[in-house]
Parts: sequence; structure tokens; C-alpha cells
Amino acid sequence: MTITQARNPSSPSSASVRLPLWDRRFTLYFAARTVSLFGDAMMPVAAALAVGALYGISGVGIVLGTWTGTFVLLVLFGGVFADRFGARRMMVGADLVRVLTQGVLAAAFFAGRPPFWLLVAMAALAGAAVAMFLPGANGMVPLVAAEPQRANATLKVADALAHLLGPALAGLLIALTGAGAVYAIDAGTFLLSALCLALIRLAPAAADTDTGTGTEGAITAASPVRSLRRDLRQGWHEFRSRTWMWAVILIWVAYGVLLFGPLVPLSSALIGARLGPDAYGLAVSFLGAGTVLGGLLALRLRPARPLAAGAVAMALHTVLPLCVALDSGLPVLLAGHVLGGGALAFWSVMWATSVQTHTPPAVLNRVSAYELAGSVSGIALGQILAGPATALASPGRLLLVSAGTCLAGCAALLAIPAIRSLRRAGAAPGVPG
Repeated sequence: MTITQARNPSSPSSASVRLPLWDRRFTLYFAARTVSLFGDAMMPVAAALAVGALYGISGVGIVLGTWTGTFVLLVLFGGVFADRFGARRMMVGADLVRVLTQGVLAAAFFAGRPPFWLLVAMAALAGAAVAMFLPGANGMVPLVAAEPQRANATLKVADALAHLLGPALAGLLIALTGAGAVYAIDAGTFLLSALCLALIRLAPAAADTDTGTGTEGAITAASPVRSLRRDLRQGWHEFRSRTWMWAVILIWVAYGVLLFGPLVPLSSALIGARLGPDAYGLAVSFLGAGTVLGGLLALRLRPARPLAAGAVAMALHTVLPLCVALDSGLPVLLAGHVLGGGALAFWSVMWATSVQTHTPPAVLNRVSAYELAGSVSGIALGQILAGPATALASPGRLLLVSAGTCLAGCAALLAIPAIRSLRRAGAAPGVPG
């Protein structure tokens, strides 16, 4: 099998031959992403507990808001730079920046009480680093794995496990040793991630694409003086030319505002008030367990129409806000979180694989940046509006709206022909899903 066939899932040979996943390239990439995800999972707990103890809820909001806002503002440029200079280079650089930010915060917490301006400054710098990292993380998957769906499913399982274990470890370390240890470990995870990424040796054709010097990346390499505006415009053209892609992101913006954004603050308030904070923590753990199951299911199933299959699965996510809104008992609540987590994980794998296999490698990072910007901005807006919205309706009623939004979004996904009929790369018409 040639390198081109290995990187192109639509080739006949890759459709019939199941290639090994765990070669050296993917193993190193998996290790890098796993430790990085573990570090990311620790940070919200560290910020909530460590920053909150010093500067209160408003301080936590400003620090986290600064991180998210910087990410949204810069992620489009992250896609441009990843296509210009190579995804791996940008990811290694972003990891090293986060080694610096988390190391500075670790030293500051070990020394005593960090000044608030330092917390905000490091949050902004870390948010900028993530904006440079994530577009390339999506674009790297086809370069290190011959079967992107299996790779995405495996990474989704690792993501779920990281979010199960990371917050618990962060809380335990803060209780036993203080916040400095959490930030020091976090800096170590990013250092290990950078090392693993630097050790990856891509195949020649893949390396050309990653560095912007191959045939597909010739436009980028041949025009060093062109403006960022032109790069962004080309990425926007590629994004806009795919109806299935921008239509999904429009639905996901609505999901962010009405479903994903308000879900955590509203459900934590309702479950905590009715069953106690331990019950909410248990529900989050079951959500993570469901995410693991969804990722494992995506490892086994290869639907011919991945987005249609993902939309059907997402209908099960409706159970999550619905069982919270209806004040369900703990067993039903936990079952709802398992179903919700599994449904969202399965959709995520189908979506990531579709983007990676239906987008030219030369512009994949920029396209990923546009879909990230749309998705995250909707969630950020939903989080901001969740509090004020409770003045208009009870949290339970708002979560009923969330459940209705989830079902309506799934119906819209299945009603749009470009989304419903998009075929898996390499799946010929008539292949059963």
C-alpha cells in the first residue's frame, strides 16, 4: 500500500484492508494527546478551588472567561498558522508555552498568594496557546493514522478517561498539597506532550503536507507575503463551500446557546439543591463513563452515512437535560448521563472523521479552526446567559427548552440532505451502514 493510499481512506485498498492502528506515529500522538487532555481536565477544578479560595466566584469567572475569550479570538489564526508552518510545529510550540504558563503559576502558588493580574495574564497566554494547538490536533489525525475513525474513537475514549480522573486528582492534590502541585503536574503533562509530538516522524508525503511544502500545500509555501486576510478568506471559502459542514455548525451554535452552555450551571444547581453535591459529582462521573462507552461503540461501527448515524445517536442526548428537568431519581439520573455521554461521544467521532476525510489536507487546519470557533462561541454565550435566564424562568423549565432544542437539532440534522446523505470516505453507494 502506498503512502497516498494510507492517508486517503477513499482509496479502494484502504476500504478493504484493515490497517494496524498502533504504529509508532499514532502511539506517540496518542501519548501526547492523552497527557495533554489529562492536564486540561485538571485545570477547571484547579481554577475553581484555588482561584476561588483567593478571589471568589467573580475571580474564577474572570480567569476562565479570559481563557475562553482569548481562545475564541485567536483560534482562526491558529488554523492559518498550522497550515502555513505545520500542525506539529504549532502544537509543540503551544505545549511549550503552556509549560511556561503553568510553571509560572506553580511557582507563584508555592510562593504564597499569586497576584490576580498574574492569574489573568497566564490565563490569556494559555488560551492563546490552546488556540494555536487545537486546529492542528484535528489536522494531525489523518497524518498519523490510516483509519481516522478508529483513531478518533480511541482518542475520544482517552479524553473521557482523562476527564474522569483529572478532576478527581486535582481536587485531591489541592486538598493534600495545595494548588502549586496541580499546576506543576500540569506543566509536566505539556512538556511530555511536546516531547512525544517532536519525536513523531511523518511519512514523506505526510511531512510535506504538515510543513506546507508538498503539492497540496504549495499555495501556502509559494506565497509567503500574502496576508492573513487571504489565508482566512481561503479557509472561510472551503468551510462555506461544504453545506453539510456549515449547516452542522449553525445547529451547534444553537446547541451551544440553548443546550451545552447552560447545561452545567443549571443541572449542577438543580441536582445539588435536591440530592446534594455528591450526587452531581456522581452524575458527572457517569457522564464520563457514557463517553467511554460511546467511544468504544464508535470503534466497532462504521456507518456508511456517519453524520446521519451520529444524528440518530444524538437524539439520546435529549434524555440528559430531560431527566434533570423532571427531578428524576438518582438511578434514572445516572442512566440519563450515561446515555447523554455516549450519544455525544459517538457523534463527536463521526463528525471529526467526516471533517478530516472530506477536507483537503492543505486547508484542514483552517477549516477546523472555523468549526471550533463556531462551536465554542455558542457554548460561551450559553454559559454567560444561563444566570440571567433564571430570572425569566426556573432552571427546570430552561432545561426543558434544552431538551426540546436537542430533539429539534437532531431533526434538522436529518432533514438537511447534505448532512443526511454524506457518505463515509471510501463507502460506495449501497454499502450498508
